[in-house]
Amino acid sequence: MDDYDLELDQMELVAAAAGFYYYNSIVKQPQRGISPSGSGFMTQVLEGHDDICRQMFRMDKHVFHKLSDTLRQRGMLRDTSGVIIEEQLAIFLNIVGHNERNRVIQERFQHSGETISRHFNNVLKAIKSLSREFLQPPPQTTPPEILCSHRFYPYFKDCIGVIDGMHIPAHVPAKEQSQFRNKKGLLSQNVLAACTFDLQFIFIYPGWEGSVADSRVLRAVLDDPDQNFPHIPEGNYYLVDMDYTNTEGFIAPYVGIRYHLHEYRGANKLPRNAKELFNHRHSSLRKVIQRSFNVLKTRFPILKLAPQYAFHIQRDIVIAACVLHNYIRREEKNDWLFATVDGEPEEEMPYFEDQFDMQLASSMQEQIASAMRESIAAAMWNDFINKWDQW
Repeated sequence: MDDYDLELDQMELVAAAAGFYYYNSIVKQPQRGISPSGSGFMTQVLEGHDDICRQMFRMDKHVFHKLSDTLRQRGMLRDTSGVIIEEQLAIFLNIVGHNERNRVIQERFQHSGETISRHFNNVLKAIKSLSREFLQPPPQTTPPEILCSHRFYPYFKDCIGVIDGMHIPAHVPAKEQSQFRNKKGLLSQNVLAACTFDLQFIFIYPGWEGSVADSRVLRAVLDDPDQNFPHIPEGNYYLVDMDYTNTEGFIAPYVGIRYHLHEYRGANKLPRNAKELFNHRHSSLRKVIQRSFNVLKTRFPILKLAPQYAFHIQRDIVIAACVLHNYIRREEKNDWLFATVDGEPEEEMPYFEDQFDMQLASSMQEQIASAMRESIAAAMWNDFINKWDQW
Protein backbone atom coordinates (compact mmCIF):
# COMPACT_ATOMS: atom_id res chain seq x y z
CA MET A 1 0.00 0.00 0.00
CA ASP A 2 2.88 2.34 0.81
CA ASP A 3 4.48 1.62 -2.59
CA TYR A 4 1.19 2.41 -4.31
CA ASP A 5 0.94 5.81 -2.53
CA LEU A 6 4.54 6.66 -3.51
CA GLU A 7 3.80 5.87 -7.17
CA LEU A 8 0.76 8.20 -7.10
CA ASP A 9 2.87 11.00 -5.59
CA GLN A 10 5.41 10.64 -8.43
CA MET A 11 2.66 10.74 -11.06
CA GLU A 12 1.22 13.90 -9.48
CA LEU A 13 4.63 15.59 -9.57
CA VAL A 14 5.08 14.71 -13.25
CA ALA A 15 1.59 15.97 -14.06
CA ALA A 16 2.20 19.22 -12.17
CA ALA A 17 5.51 19.79 -13.99
CA ALA A 18 3.88 19.11 -17.38
CA GLY A 19 1.03 21.48 -16.56
CA PHE A 20 3.42 24.22 -15.47
CA TYR A 21 5.48 23.85 -18.66
CA TYR A 22 2.33 23.92 -20.83
CA TYR A 23 1.01 27.01 -19.03
CA ASN A 24 4.28 28.89 -19.54
CA SER A 25 4.49 27.93 -23.22
CA ILE A 26 0.99 29.27 -23.89
CA VAL A 27 0.84 32.33 -21.68
CA LYS A 28 4.54 33.28 -21.99
CA GLN A 29 4.60 35.19 -18.77
CA PRO A 30 7.53 37.64 -18.45
CA GLN A 31 10.12 37.03 -15.79
CA ARG A 32 9.94 38.97 -12.55
CA GLY A 33 11.42 42.43 -12.85
CA ILE A 34 10.78 42.62 -16.63
CA SER A 35 8.65 45.53 -17.88
CA PRO A 36 5.23 44.76 -19.45
CA SER A 37 5.59 42.87 -22.73
CA GLY A 38 3.61 42.20 -25.88
CA SER A 39 0.21 43.82 -25.92
CA GLY A 40 0.83 45.09 -22.39
CA PHE A 41 3.87 46.99 -23.63
CA MET A 42 1.89 48.54 -26.52
CA THR A 43 -0.90 49.55 -24.14
CA GLN A 44 1.55 51.07 -21.71
CA VAL A 45 3.15 53.18 -24.45
CA LEU A 46 0.06 54.25 -26.38
CA GLU A 47 -2.08 54.94 -23.33
CA GLY A 48 0.66 56.35 -21.15
CA HIS A 49 2.30 59.75 -20.99
CA ASP A 50 3.35 61.38 -24.27
CA ASP A 51 6.99 61.25 -23.22
CA ILE A 52 6.87 57.44 -23.10
CA CYS A 53 5.78 57.27 -26.74
CA ARG A 54 8.47 59.74 -27.74
CA GLN A 55 11.09 57.74 -25.93
CA MET A 56 10.07 54.30 -27.21
CA PHE A 57 8.73 55.07 -30.70
CA ARG A 58 10.77 58.25 -31.36
CA MET A 59 7.71 60.29 -32.37
CA ASP A 60 4.51 61.77 -30.92
CA LYS A 61 1.43 59.56 -30.55
CA HIS A 62 -0.65 61.25 -33.24
CA VAL A 63 2.24 60.95 -35.72
CA PHE A 64 2.62 57.24 -34.88
CA HIS A 65 -1.11 56.59 -35.38
CA LYS A 66 -1.24 58.54 -38.64
CA LEU A 67 1.76 56.67 -40.02
CA SER A 68 0.16 53.34 -39.04
CA ASP A 69 -3.09 54.37 -40.73
CA THR A 70 -1.22 55.42 -43.88
CA LEU A 71 0.57 52.08 -44.13
CA ARG A 72 -2.73 50.24 -43.58
CA GLN A 73 -4.86 52.28 -45.99
CA ARG A 74 -2.32 52.02 -48.80
CA GLY A 75 -1.95 48.28 -48.34
CA MET A 76 1.78 48.57 -47.65
CA LEU A 77 1.40 46.45 -44.51
CA ARG A 78 -1.38 44.22 -43.27
CA ASP A 79 -2.53 42.99 -39.88
CA THR A 80 -1.69 39.37 -39.15
CA SER A 81 -3.41 37.02 -36.73
CA GLY A 82 -0.80 37.71 -34.08
CA VAL A 83 0.67 41.14 -34.88
CA ILE A 84 -1.31 44.21 -35.96
CA ILE A 85 0.32 46.98 -38.01
CA GLU A 86 0.81 49.25 -34.99
CA GLU A 87 2.87 46.57 -33.28
CA GLN A 88 4.83 45.82 -36.46
CA LEU A 89 5.73 49.50 -36.74
CA ALA A 90 6.59 49.63 -33.03
CA ILE A 91 8.99 46.70 -33.46
CA PHE A 92 10.78 48.50 -36.28
CA LEU A 93 10.96 51.82 -34.40
CA ASN A 94 12.28 50.12 -31.26
CA ILE A 95 15.11 48.59 -33.27
CA VAL A 96 16.18 51.68 -35.22
CA GLY A 97 15.33 54.07 -32.38
CA HIS A 98 17.34 52.23 -29.74
CA ASN A 99 19.63 49.97 -31.77
CA GLU A 100 18.20 46.99 -29.87
CA ARG A 101 19.16 43.40 -30.61
CA ASN A 102 16.59 40.90 -31.82
CA ARG A 103 16.75 39.06 -28.50
CA VAL A 104 15.72 42.18 -26.54
CA ILE A 105 12.83 42.86 -28.92
CA GLN A 106 11.68 39.24 -28.60
CA GLU A 107 11.37 39.66 -24.85
CA ARG A 108 9.72 43.06 -25.09
CA PHE A 109 7.05 42.07 -27.64
CA GLN A 110 6.87 38.37 -26.79
CA HIS A 111 7.37 37.09 -30.32
CA SER A 112 9.87 34.69 -31.84
CA GLY A 113 13.08 35.89 -33.46
CA GLU A 114 11.76 34.91 -36.89
CA THR A 115 8.60 36.98 -36.36
CA ILE A 116 10.61 40.01 -35.25
CA SER A 117 12.94 39.76 -38.27
CA ARG A 118 10.08 39.30 -40.71
CA HIS A 119 8.15 42.32 -39.50
CA PHE A 120 11.30 44.45 -39.30
CA ASN A 121 12.06 43.76 -42.96
CA ASN A 122 8.44 44.27 -44.04
CA VAL A 123 8.24 47.67 -42.33
CA LEU A 124 11.66 48.67 -43.68
CA LYS A 125 10.50 47.88 -47.21
CA ALA A 126 7.21 49.75 -46.73
CA ILE A 127 8.81 52.92 -45.37
CA LYS A 128 11.53 52.89 -48.02
CA SER A 129 8.80 52.76 -50.68
CA LEU A 130 7.60 56.17 -49.41
CA SER A 131 10.91 57.79 -50.37
CA ARG A 132 9.70 59.20 -53.70
CA GLU A 133 6.84 60.93 -51.90
CA PHE A 134 8.79 62.29 -48.93
CA LEU A 135 12.16 63.03 -50.54
CA GLN A 136 10.99 65.78 -52.87
CA PRO A 137 12.83 68.54 -54.80
CA PRO A 138 12.69 71.94 -53.09
CA PRO A 139 10.36 74.71 -54.33
CA GLN A 140 11.95 77.17 -56.76
CA THR A 141 10.99 80.16 -54.62
CA THR A 142 13.38 81.76 -52.14
CA PRO A 143 13.28 79.83 -48.84
CA PRO A 144 11.63 81.83 -46.02
CA GLU A 145 14.69 81.24 -43.83
CA ILE A 146 16.66 83.36 -46.33
CA LEU A 147 13.89 85.73 -47.33
CA CYS A 148 13.29 86.85 -43.74
CA SER A 149 16.96 87.51 -42.92
CA HIS A 150 18.80 90.72 -43.77
CA ARG A 151 22.06 88.80 -43.42
CA PHE A 152 21.15 86.37 -46.22
CA TYR A 153 18.67 88.22 -48.43
CA PRO A 154 18.97 89.20 -51.23
CA TYR A 155 22.48 87.74 -51.50
CA PHE A 156 21.46 84.05 -51.31
CA LYS A 157 17.97 84.44 -52.79
CA ASP A 158 18.70 81.80 -55.46
CA CYS A 159 19.97 79.18 -53.02
CA ILE A 160 17.62 76.19 -52.77
CA GLY A 161 19.42 73.92 -50.29
CA VAL A 162 22.63 72.47 -48.89
CA ILE A 163 24.63 69.38 -49.87
CA ASP A 164 27.15 67.43 -47.80
CA GLY A 165 28.39 63.93 -47.09
CA MET A 166 27.45 61.99 -43.95
CA HIS A 167 29.49 59.03 -42.72
CA ILE A 168 27.50 56.19 -41.14
CA PRO A 169 29.39 53.34 -39.37
CA ALA A 170 29.30 50.22 -41.52
CA HIS A 171 29.55 46.49 -40.85
CA VAL A 172 31.25 44.81 -43.84
CA PRO A 173 33.19 41.57 -44.49
CA ALA A 174 36.93 41.63 -43.79
CA LYS A 175 37.84 41.50 -47.49
CA GLU A 176 35.98 44.79 -48.12
CA GLN A 177 37.08 46.71 -45.06
CA SER A 178 39.95 48.58 -46.73
CA GLN A 179 37.51 50.21 -49.16
CA PHE A 180 35.15 51.28 -46.37
CA ARG A 181 37.84 52.71 -44.08
CA ASN A 182 37.49 56.50 -44.10
CA LYS A 183 40.16 59.15 -43.51
CA LYS A 184 39.64 58.81 -39.73
CA GLY A 185 40.44 55.10 -39.94
CA LEU A 186 36.86 53.98 -39.21
CA LEU A 187 34.62 51.70 -41.28
CA SER A 188 31.77 53.71 -42.74
CA GLN A 189 29.46 54.19 -45.69
CA ASN A 190 29.54 57.65 -47.26
CA VAL A 191 26.02 59.05 -47.71
CA LEU A 192 25.40 61.97 -50.04
CA ALA A 193 22.62 64.15 -48.65
CA ALA A 194 20.83 67.32 -49.73
CA CYS A 195 18.47 69.21 -47.44
CA THR A 196 16.32 72.32 -47.31
CA PHE A 197 16.60 75.12 -44.77
CA ASP A 198 13.51 73.62 -43.12
CA LEU A 199 15.68 70.62 -42.11
CA GLN A 200 14.02 68.24 -44.57
CA PHE A 201 16.04 65.92 -46.77
CA ILE A 202 15.67 66.40 -50.52
CA PHE A 203 17.92 63.62 -51.75
CA ILE A 204 19.74 60.69 -50.15
CA TYR A 205 22.30 58.44 -51.80
CA PRO A 206 23.77 55.90 -49.31
CA GLY A 207 26.07 52.96 -49.83
CA TRP A 208 29.35 54.47 -51.03
CA GLU A 209 32.56 53.24 -49.45
CA GLY A 210 33.87 55.44 -46.64
CA SER A 211 37.20 55.95 -48.43
CA VAL A 212 35.51 57.72 -51.35
CA ALA A 213 35.67 61.54 -51.31
CA ASP A 214 32.42 63.51 -51.14
CA SER A 215 33.10 65.23 -54.46
CA ARG A 216 33.49 61.92 -56.26
CA VAL A 217 30.14 60.70 -54.92
CA LEU A 218 28.44 63.88 -56.18
CA ARG A 219 30.06 63.56 -59.60
CA ALA A 220 28.89 59.94 -59.86
CA VAL A 221 25.32 60.95 -58.97
CA LEU A 222 25.25 63.79 -61.50
CA ASP A 223 26.68 61.53 -64.24
CA ASP A 224 24.05 58.82 -63.65
CA PRO A 225 20.50 59.81 -64.73
CA ASP A 226 19.10 56.75 -62.96
CA GLN A 227 19.91 58.35 -59.59
CA ASN A 228 17.19 60.97 -60.20
CA PHE A 229 19.07 63.84 -58.60
CA PRO A 230 16.65 66.80 -58.48
CA HIS A 231 16.96 69.12 -61.46
CA ILE A 232 18.62 72.43 -60.57
CA PRO A 233 16.74 75.30 -62.25
CA GLU A 234 18.93 77.73 -64.16
CA GLY A 235 20.31 80.38 -61.81
CA ASN A 236 19.66 78.33 -58.67
CA TYR A 237 22.28 76.52 -56.66
CA TYR A 238 23.12 74.46 -53.57
CA LEU A 239 25.68 75.45 -50.94
CA VAL A 240 28.57 73.00 -50.58
CA ASP A 241 31.71 72.98 -48.47
CA MET A 242 35.37 72.95 -49.49
CA ASP A 243 35.24 69.25 -50.33
CA TYR A 244 33.46 70.18 -53.55
CA THR A 245 34.30 72.25 -56.61
CA ASN A 246 32.78 75.71 -56.91
CA THR A 247 30.83 75.14 -60.10
CA GLU A 248 27.50 76.02 -61.68
CA GLY A 249 24.71 74.85 -59.41
CA PHE A 250 27.06 74.32 -56.43
CA ILE A 251 28.55 77.33 -54.63
CA ALA A 252 31.51 76.58 -52.36
CA PRO A 253 33.35 78.94 -49.98
CA TYR A 254 36.62 80.64 -50.84
CA VAL A 255 39.57 78.28 -50.32
CA GLY A 256 42.33 79.50 -48.03
CA ILE A 257 40.04 82.01 -46.28
CA ARG A 258 38.84 81.41 -42.70
CA TYR A 259 35.47 79.73 -42.89
CA HIS A 260 34.24 77.89 -39.78
CA LEU A 261 32.18 79.93 -37.34
CA HIS A 262 34.57 79.37 -34.42
CA GLU A 263 37.25 81.22 -36.41
CA TYR A 264 35.17 84.40 -36.16
CA ARG A 265 35.10 84.60 -32.38
CA GLY A 266 36.99 86.75 -29.92
CA ALA A 267 39.26 89.54 -31.12
CA ASN A 268 38.96 88.43 -34.76
CA LYS A 269 35.17 88.49 -34.80
CA LEU A 270 34.64 90.98 -37.61
CA PRO A 271 35.48 90.00 -41.22
CA ARG A 272 38.29 91.93 -42.82
CA ASN A 273 37.24 91.70 -46.47
CA ALA A 274 34.46 90.56 -48.81
CA LYS A 275 35.73 86.97 -49.01
CA GLU A 276 35.73 86.53 -45.25
CA LEU A 277 32.24 87.98 -44.96
CA PHE A 278 31.00 85.67 -47.71
CA ASN A 279 32.58 82.63 -46.04
CA HIS A 280 31.11 83.49 -42.64
CA ARG A 281 27.55 83.80 -43.95
CA HIS A 282 28.00 80.77 -46.21
CA SER A 283 29.04 78.77 -43.14
CA SER A 284 26.10 80.14 -41.12
CA LEU A 285 23.65 78.95 -43.78
CA ARG A 286 25.35 75.66 -44.53
CA LYS A 287 25.26 74.44 -40.91
CA VAL A 288 21.58 73.59 -41.44
CA ILE A 289 22.61 70.25 -42.92
CA GLN A 290 24.67 69.41 -39.83
CA ARG A 291 21.61 70.19 -37.72
CA SER A 292 19.59 67.82 -39.91
CA PHE A 293 22.23 65.10 -39.45
CA ASN A 294 22.21 65.68 -35.68
CA VAL A 295 18.43 65.33 -35.45
CA LEU A 296 18.48 62.21 -37.63
CA LYS A 297 21.18 60.42 -35.62
CA THR A 298 19.73 61.47 -32.26
CA ARG A 299 16.32 60.08 -33.20
CA PHE A 300 17.70 56.88 -34.71
CA PRO A 301 20.87 55.84 -32.80
CA ILE A 302 21.23 52.79 -35.03
CA LEU A 303 22.95 55.24 -37.41
CA LYS A 304 25.67 55.89 -34.82
CA LEU A 305 26.78 52.26 -34.64
CA ALA A 306 27.39 49.57 -37.23
CA PRO A 307 24.38 47.21 -37.09
CA GLN A 308 25.19 43.62 -38.01
CA TYR A 309 22.85 43.41 -40.97
CA ALA A 310 23.63 42.68 -44.60
CA PHE A 311 25.02 45.83 -46.22
CA HIS A 312 21.97 46.40 -48.43
CA ILE A 313 19.87 46.44 -45.24
CA GLN A 314 22.23 48.97 -43.64
CA ARG A 315 21.84 51.15 -46.74
CA ASP A 316 18.04 50.87 -46.71
CA ILE A 317 17.91 51.79 -43.02
CA VAL A 318 19.50 55.15 -43.88
CA ILE A 319 16.84 55.84 -46.52
CA ALA A 320 14.00 54.77 -44.21
CA ALA A 321 15.35 56.95 -41.38
CA CYS A 322 15.40 59.99 -43.68
CA VAL A 323 11.84 59.27 -44.85
CA LEU A 324 10.65 59.10 -41.23
CA HIS A 325 12.62 62.27 -40.44
CA ASN A 326 10.73 64.16 -43.17
CA TYR A 327 7.38 62.57 -42.26
CA ILE A 328 7.72 63.72 -38.66
CA ARG A 329 8.82 67.19 -39.74
CA ARG A 330 5.71 67.59 -41.90
CA GLU A 331 3.27 66.17 -39.37
CA GLU A 332 4.62 67.83 -36.22
CA LYS A 333 6.46 71.13 -36.61
CA ASN A 334 6.87 71.31 -32.83
CA ASP A 335 8.53 67.91 -32.56
CA TRP A 336 10.76 67.93 -29.48
CA LEU A 337 13.93 66.83 -31.26
CA PHE A 338 13.71 69.44 -34.00
CA ALA A 339 13.21 72.01 -31.25
CA THR A 340 16.02 70.89 -28.95
CA VAL A 341 18.80 69.52 -31.17
CA ASP A 342 20.30 72.83 -32.13
CA GLY A 343 23.62 74.26 -31.15
CA GLU A 344 26.71 74.42 -33.28
CA PRO A 345 27.75 71.02 -34.67
CA GLU A 346 31.28 69.77 -34.78
CA GLU A 347 32.83 70.76 -38.09
CA GLU A 348 35.24 68.60 -40.02
CA MET A 349 38.34 69.86 -41.78
CA PRO A 350 38.03 70.02 -45.57
CA TYR A 351 39.50 67.29 -47.72
CA PHE A 352 42.12 69.44 -49.44
CA GLU A 353 43.71 66.66 -51.51
CA ASP A 354 40.58 66.14 -53.57
CA GLN A 355 39.85 69.85 -53.72
CA PHE A 356 43.30 70.59 -55.14
CA ASP A 357 42.93 68.04 -57.93
CA MET A 358 39.59 69.46 -58.93
CA GLN A 359 40.92 73.02 -59.13
CA LEU A 360 43.47 72.11 -61.78
CA ALA A 361 40.96 72.04 -64.62
CA SER A 362 38.91 75.19 -65.01
CA SER A 363 35.69 75.04 -67.02
CA MET A 364 32.98 77.38 -68.19
CA GLN A 365 30.71 76.12 -65.40
CA GLU A 366 33.35 76.95 -62.79
CA GLN A 367 33.84 80.42 -64.26
CA ILE A 368 30.09 81.07 -64.08
CA ALA A 369 30.02 79.97 -60.45
CA SER A 370 33.08 82.08 -59.59
CA ALA A 371 31.49 85.16 -61.17
CA MET A 372 28.30 84.56 -59.19
CA ARG A 373 30.24 84.15 -55.95
CA GLU A 374 32.22 87.35 -56.59
CA SER A 375 29.01 89.26 -57.29
CA ILE A 376 27.38 88.03 -54.08
CA ALA A 377 30.46 88.78 -51.98
CA ALA A 378 30.84 92.29 -53.43
CA ALA A 379 27.20 93.23 -52.82
CA MET A 380 27.34 91.78 -49.32
CA TRP A 381 30.54 93.64 -48.44
CA ASN A 382 29.25 96.95 -49.81
CA ASP A 383 26.17 96.72 -47.58
CA PHE A 384 28.25 95.55 -44.64
CA ILE A 385 30.63 98.52 -44.56
CA ASN A 386 27.69 100.92 -44.82
CA LYS A 387 25.31 99.10 -42.45
CA TRP A 388 27.21 97.84 -39.42
CA ASP A 389 24.02 96.78 -37.72
CA GLN A 390 23.57 94.01 -40.29
CA TRP A 391 26.58 91.96 -39.04
